[in-house]
Amino acid sequence: MINAIVRLSVERRFLMLSLILVLVGVGVWSFQRLPIDAVPDITNVQVQINTEAPGYSPLEAEQRITFPVETALYGLPNLSYTRSLSRYGLSQVTVVFEEGTDIYFARNLINERLGAIKGALPPGLEPEMGPIATGLGEIFMYTVEALPGATQADGSPLDATALREIQDWIIKPQLAQVPGVIEVNTIGGYDKQYHVTPSPQRLLEFGITVDELVSDLRDNNTNRGAGYIERNGQQLLVRSPGQLATIGDIEQVVIANRDGAPVRVADVADVAIGKELRTGAATRDGKETVMGTAMMLVGENSRAVAQAVAEKLDAIQPSLPDGVKVEAVYDRTALVDKAIATVEKNLLEGALLVIVVLFLLLGNLRAALITAAVIPLAMLATITGMVQSGVSANLMSLGALDFGLIVDGAVIIVENCTRRLSQAQHENQLALKERLQLVFEATNEVIRPSLFGVAIITVVYLPIFALTGVEGKMFHPMAATVVMALLSAMVLSLTVVPAAVAVFMGGKISEKESPVISGAKSLYRPALHVAIRFRWLVLGGATALVAVSLWLATTLGSEFIPQLDEGDIALHALRIPGTGLEQSIEMQSQLEERLKAFPEVDKVFAKIGTPEVATDPMPPSVADNLVILKPRSQWPDPDKTKDELVAEMEDAVTQLPGNNYEFTQPIEMRFNELISGVRADLGIKVFGDNLDQLLASANDVLEVVESMEGAADTRVEQVTGLPMLSVHPRRMALSRYGLTVDNLQDLVAAGVGGENAGLIYEGDRRFQLMVRLPEDIRRDVDSLADLPVPLPDGGYVPLSEVADLELAPAPNQISRENGKRRVVVTANVRDRDLGGFVEEAQARIADEVDLPPGYWLDYGGTFEQLQSASQRLAIVVPVTLAIILALLVMAFGSLRDALIIFTGVPLALTGGVLSLWLRDMPLSISAGVGFIALSGVAVLNGLVMIAFIRDLWHEQGNLMKAIVEGALIRLRPVLMTALVASLGFVPMALNTGTGAEVQRPLATVVIGGIISSTLLTLFVLPVLYALLHGRSASNSTPTGDIKHDTDS
Repeated sequence: MINAIVRLSVERRFLMLSLILVLVGVGVWSFQRLPIDAVPDITNVQVQINTEAPGYSPLEAEQRITFPVETALYGLPNLSYTRSLSRYGLSQVTVVFEEGTDIYFARNLINERLGAIKGALPPGLEPEMGPIATGLGEIFMYTVEALPGATQADGSPLDATALREIQDWIIKPQLAQVPGVIEVNTIGGYDKQYHVTPSPQRLLEFGITVDELVSDLRDNNTNRGAGYIERNGQQLLVRSPGQLATIGDIEQVVIANRDGAPVRVADVADVAIGKELRTGAATRDGKETVMGTAMMLVGENSRAVAQAVAEKLDAIQPSLPDGVKVEAVYDRTALVDKAIATVEKNLLEGALLVIVVLFLLLGNLRAALITAAVIPLAMLATITGMVQSGVSANLMSLGALDFGLIVDGAVIIVENCTRRLSQAQHENQLALKERLQLVFEATNEVIRPSLFGVAIITVVYLPIFALTGVEGKMFHPMAATVVMALLSAMVLSLTVVPAAVAVFMGGKISEKESPVISGAKSLYRPALHVAIRFRWLVLGGATALVAVSLWLATTLGSEFIPQLDEGDIALHALRIPGTGLEQSIEMQSQLEERLKAFPEVDKVFAKIGTPEVATDPMPPSVADNLVILKPRSQWPDPDKTKDELVAEMEDAVTQLPGNNYEFTQPIEMRFNELISGVRADLGIKVFGDNLDQLLASANDVLEVVESMEGAADTRVEQVTGLPMLSVHPRRMALSRYGLTVDNLQDLVAAGVGGENAGLIYEGDRRFQLMVRLPEDIRRDVDSLADLPVPLPDGGYVPLSEVADLELAPAPNQISRENGKRRVVVTANVRDRDLGGFVEEAQARIADEVDLPPGYWLDYGGTFEQLQSASQRLAIVVPVTLAIILALLVMAFGSLRDALIIFTGVPLALTGGVLSLWLRDMPLSISAGVGFIALSGVAVLNGLVMIAFIRDLWHEQGNLMKAIVEGALIRLRPVLMTALVASLGFVPMALNTGTGAEVQRPLATVVIGGIISSTLLTLFVLPVLYALLHGRSASNSTPTGDIKHDTDS
């Protein structure tokens, strides 16, 4: 089979080369369709169910909404778990499904269940599903601002209400139509409302109740159609318009008749444009603003969508009123472009280094170019594969591509052909036919070991596919691209390479043995003799090395993935629960001015509280700040590290009173939260029933964690401390006056919270008409006690007669997971490896914290992934090694030879461990992937060398001579594959661009490992071969015969 392919490509060489054009065409077409992103999207399949419940306390929201919704979801197919959050005015349930569930299928199921529980929820509440976006969905944020001195049409200044109206009715409808945008979420400003604010005194004078006022407004605000009349053959439509349109209209509505004189709304109330009771605000550079966030549909290309949104914003700008400016503050494209630039730089520099090495060692430019041509061709084939399988180009997927490994197979073939051709030419110039035959033979000699080598490296990547969950989503793309690249390189080296050698390596083949190689050979021959003489010493040394590196590996520590430096800083500012929104904004502007004072900072903006669509609900006391930094070139000291800057910022902001901070990064913060509902590296969840007991236990846990080395940002979730004014009805007093609890609650709700009395339309725009008490009375807790309560017989009695007012703290929020209440203790880990930290925490908490019966702990956060990945790999890696061994046995038909080659694996790993230790890096999954690639390279080198030694021994029958000769002939390809593979990774190991952190451990491991594995191939393998075959050498027939296999 293989022979036939090689023969075909040598004889039909021009056909093979013309197929390259097809590959290039398809590759370029695919490249334009390749989705590009910074990191793979690792969000699990989840659906958020948000229910807005105005006026509900956290306990009521949990009891009346969250609990029925959670219960309704039990037993959904593919359900993984649920978690929920109940806080003032909002219930949010997050439903997480098993990997691979279709999101639309999941949403359908939930929709069906929600329909079934409509009756169980309080009237007027509609649970809604969140947008179909992922954690990486927030790809673009912009602010809407008024230029200084800008005014509205009527001459009043452009205030927060006017800006919000522009955002809601001009900008948002246009942005929502951009393909790939699923939701435009608004926060900040005020929703415009028409407010009717009755004065209690005047209502008393006229004997009118708030209820009457509301119902009269509703009755006077409709249009009715009354069918049509036929007259003289034409049809007349009849309608009666009665809709209110302006403030003047509202004031003229008659609500009662006193002694023949009409009482109008204007007589008992003021009518004006008012502000809603809002749940969130936005600030930028210390001033309040209106902010929009474009959210991307699951599975779209984030770079393309972000660019489309930016273009659309530019197109919208002219349609806005004068003096309004829309400006992008966060654009995902910037991060994606930086990350892709890092990858491009690595790949380009790697490819260049590889080509230089090839030329130096082959000593023949044509041969070097043929080998190097495999790089772009394999890359185009890989891109085609990525587009077909839906893998996006990002740091992880392109992070492990090493052109050195890709050209390995081609290097071996071209090297052998050049050697054979130049030997044959010493006699005389070759005729075409002889030359083709020679190329065929030379390729055939090495094609089997080189194909086996590529197959082995491919097999080695299979364990990565066994990873599931978040780790799986992170590393599958990487394994997929590497496997695609290797397979395409394998096909190319079977077809295009022999064809190209046959076509271009005609004429005089000068194979100058490059000085590098001849120098290496003159050193290598005596060294090899010495090694064979002191064979036990060599083997002892090698064994000792492996032992030492095993011990080193246990001291390295572990982390999940090195953190990607996104270039921007996210900072979570927490204030005391119960802090009002206006107070938060004031504290926020101080904070932003302090941050803006840093010369490295470009802009600071923040979201406080909950946006319109509650994708990320926060109380008004919490703000999410994003600090966008200037490019490094504009920093006063470009060498300052980001960690130093963060530390300086932390010092500066901790001097501001009343705030508490957590520093992280925009994407990282969303990821941590989405994966485990915890915004930190480690979340310790305390489960139980009683909130007070949960809090007490959580504080015990916190004490332990705080005392540990490496803990940063430790805190307990804010569960209590929401101040609440409760109006407790006195039932006996109410019954004496003939009132019910409901009458009382209606009055308080309408007066303080406001009651909706219909809509006012302005063209397409619609605004609510609200009736509520004037601000000065609403805000004055003492005067609420004097609020007149109307009696059924027409009298009045003050509120304090029939109710008690009490100010007391209540729960701030209630979190649940899988139907059980929980409180979370969170901590980030700095300057220490995560694995070790968690182990110590678990041991110490078990010793020092005593939980009552019915309460238990659960550990979550990023370390969960580290654990599950490690457990998976512990099973899969041994299996893979077994597969490699089996492949080797197949190649050689002898277990003894297979084992000799297999010793390459532990010796290659020693170099990897040493290089990690030298660069002071912990073991992470990235480094693990590096070790996986290494074992493949190590085997490949050994394979080629042993195959040659066996053939020579078979021909000459002298074992020792065969070992030395074979080793010397294979010195060049072994050095070449090693140099090429390790140099391909050098740029990656040294790069400092965006995203280089993720790739650095992988490259470091491979380079260190290849150096050690090359030394091993050159010395330990021949020594081992001599030892194990020395006894059978007397019979002088090698075991298992590879020459005979080649004709099969």
